[in-house]
Amino acid sequence: MTVDRPNYRLSDAERKEALDALAEHVRTGRLDVVEYDERSAVVSAAKTRRELEPVFSDLPEPRPSVLAAPTRYERDGAVRSQRRRGLSITVAVIVGCALFLLLPRLGLLGLLLPVLIAVVVGTIISGRLR
Repeated sequence: MTVDRPNYRLSDAERKEALDALAEHVRTGRLDVVEYDERSAVVSAAKTRRELEPVFSDLPEPRPSVLAAPTRYERDGAVRSQRRRGLSITVAVIVGCALFLLLPRLGLLGLLLPVLIAVVVGTIISGRLR
């Protein structure tokens, strides 16, 4: 997981990776021992990924992988998922209008049923119900 979800909680492994990155900066001379102690205390106490950002804001690589920019695959997947949700709702509205006009005895059910189905399908596509 990447920084596109900054409020996600950190795992112990992610904290350890951040501490290892800080230790490497001490070994290369970018941080002194006092700075390492201060920053490692912040990392050890960090609950979310957002709390790690200021610790590494002035440091080059190595950085913890949770602070890496989202990959193209992750960005493209999110865009495709959004497009599918939007398309499913658009199709549902069109089908609902057609049912309302072609089968007037369905009444509002003809409008609401496809919209409800589109919302459920869009939610499933987005992964909220998984």
